[in-house]
Amino acid sequence: MAELMKGKVAAITGAASGIGLECARTLIAEGATVVLVDRAKDRLEALCRELGDRAKPLVVDLLAPEEVSGMLPRILELAGRLDIFHANAGAYIGGAVAEGDPNAWDRMLNLNINAAFRSVHAVLPHMITQKSGDILFTSSIAGVVPVVWEPIYTASKFAVQAFVHSTRRQVAQYGVRVGAVLPGPVVTALLDDWPKAKMDEALANGSLMQPKEVAEAVLFMLSRPRNVTIRDLVILPNSVDL
Repeated sequence: MAELMKGKVAAITGAASGIGLECARTLIAEGATVVLVDRAKDRLEALCRELGDRAKPLVVDLLAPEEVSGMLPRILELAGRLDIFHANAGAYIGGAVAEGDPNAWDRMLNLNINAAFRSVHAVLPHMITQKSGDILFTSSIAGVVPVVWEPIYTASKFAVQAFVHSTRRQVAQYGVRVGAVLPGPVVTALLDDWPKAKMDEALANGSLMQPKEVAEAVLFMLSRPRNVTIRDLVILPNSVDL
């Protein structure tokens, strides 16, 4: 352990499982204090007991706009400062548009786009004032390569990429970095609706990554010298032909 994040405070949304949880584990192992943001109160509290004193639980329903907009004071109360904000929470929907459920699309789009952008809006003025900070999104390879079997999800990640690229250019002058990690398929709950045959095939042929591999990429992004921004970091299993 090099303690690359010693003294830093990070807040991660969707931190009770998957990529968010692994990012929390990785940053804590490197010396950071991490505020784990999720709606799963009991799981958050259990995880923070497991992770130790530098893990702080913050229960937020990301689909409740007033809770998202009010996150910053609660983060500061728990941890005293904020250096890194990781907008990681998201949902996944695949399938044919003609057979889709627009109500389900609305929920996914609200979480992947509206809640993510609102959460950044909540913390960004603080980082601008302190003239330092990192805003990081968990995006997807679907944000740069349209994926035929997931058009709605793809659209949400294209929106994330547009936000990352434009916001980065607005706030770079204040010492705030904005970037995105864009994984290919990862073994998380987002893939729970994959057909079993597709999941079995992907696991057998090595076309799925583990959350830990994404967390290590996130650590690389955050640990670059302050004069360097990793704007987009695409990581893929070797067997994915994209």
